[in-house]
Amino acid sequence: MTRTNRELADFLRRCRAQCDPEQAGLPPDGRVRRVPGLRREEVARLAGVSADYYARLEQGRSLNPSPAVVEAVGHALGLDAASLAHLKDLVGITASGPPSRTPSVQRLRPGLHRLLDFLDTAVPALVLGRQSTVLGANRMARALFADFDAMPAVERNYTRWLFLDEDARDLFVDWDVQARAAVENLRLDAVRASDRQATEALVTELRERSEDFDRWWQQHRVHQRTHGSKRLLHPLVGELTVEYETLSLPGDSDTTLFLYTAEPRSASAEALSLLASWTLTDPSTAPKRSRD
Repeated sequence: MTRTNRELADFLRRCRAQCDPEQAGLPPDGRVRRVPGLRREEVARLAGVSADYYARLEQGRSLNPSPAVVEAVGHALGLDAASLAHLKDLVGITASGPPSRTPSVQRLRPGLHRLLDFLDTAVPALVLGRQSTVLGANRMARALFADFDAMPAVERNYTRWLFLDEDARDLFVDWDVQARAAVENLRLDAVRASDRQATEALVTELRERSEDFDRWWQQHRVHQRTHGSKRLLHPLVGELTVEYETLSLPGDSDTTLFLYTAEPRSASAEALSLLASWTLTDPSTAPKRSRD
């Protein structure tokens, strides 16, 4: 069984175990459920496929289900959009059109660098690439989060920073929420990654060095970061909440721009304004945080 087939089998089993039979519309049948979730034959019935076919699919055998079957299985399991996209990636259903050649090393176009500079005193902005690599960060983002530019290239990774840097744990009031979302987003991207070796190296390192990462990785949940909020306790401007929006960049499908704002006239907006003033008076990167 290939690694992808093993991941498909693991993902389907975990999704099935998380399903509520009543919410799935199944009437009580009087049988005692010894394990949580749906039975294989119940998923098969809901999806309109044979029990044997679904069993082989969940066992990760070499099958080529049609898009219609994958959609039906996803509906039977109650998958959200991100989970359904992950299932399609696992079975090899991709968007139409010829595959594009993806360079092994990602770099920002000069225009994107200029865009980050333009946003310097407006909003914090990050550009993340494959495996959540930090490809670019303006001064406000470096002041708000960390000086990614000063890190060695191998460490310039948002997920790696979240789990292995003590300052990140101190910075995020809701660290567990942010860290888990990062794991689930990496899970979603891992199957699509053109550079499997780099992805596997990152995952292996984080599983070995972080019990939290390893536990959440094994749960095989996926999440697509599109928007949300982060609660921080910043060493310079105190507690604040920032909202983020993500923008996909045409021509760079593996690159995402993250923009961070605060509610107008709020204490968080004042904190961001103060941080912007600080970046003007001290144009260096994020402040060094001292440890007791």
